[in-house]
Amino acid sequence: MSLEPDPPLDDEPVADSRDAERAALRVRDADLVARALAHDLDAFNELVAHYQDFLFALVARVLRDRDAAADAVQEAFFSAFRNLDRYRGGSFRAWLARIALNAATDQLRLRKRRPSEPYPEWEDEAWQPPAGPEHDPEVQVARRARSRALATAMAAITDDQRRAILLFDVEGFDYQEIADITVVSLGTVKSRIHRGRLALRDLLADQMELFRD
Repeated sequence: MSLEPDPPLDDEPVADSRDAERAALRVRDADLVARALAHDLDAFNELVAHYQDFLFALVARVLRDRDAAADAVQEAFFSAFRNLDRYRGGSFRAWLARIALNAATDQLRLRKRRPSEPYPEWEDEAWQPPAGPEHDPEVQVARRARSRALATAMAAITDDQRRAILLFDVEGFDYQEIADITVVSLGTVKSRIHRGRLALRDLLADQMELFRD
């Protein structure tokens, strides 16, 4: 995750590749949704298989409670199945993310629980990128120190800023998709990301050596 206050612009080839990939996913999802609406349960199960890990990772970072996240994801899929006829095209991934974040918000309102450590899933090796030469113990210690520092800082910024940054930097949604998911204006999304990154930079000012290669 970049700590610069303004998001970098993608190079054109990378942007073209991402656009093509998103277009292909939308075609696949549209086909599965159409089949599911025609009472093909296997098609909806395929959608669940494609997106359950993504939704769990997203919601776990919001709730900071893995059990609560699992419950929220399950409720999100139930809600999506019940309301599939309300899907109006576009990114099905973004549509699901909005439902899941709503379910997470309901969990926060009902439980109002905070774990002893922020973002415990970031301390789980299962959530780390695949290891290669980085098996070196010193590299692993540095990675875990960065993860703890960033998790603590992320817990200190506002919920709105944290969600916008997670959706943009971690999940790869663009500004308009985030605006649609969180039901705010494009300018508000950009402001939340900008202000959140400034806040993170200030919170991590005395630990920036951890983020230098």
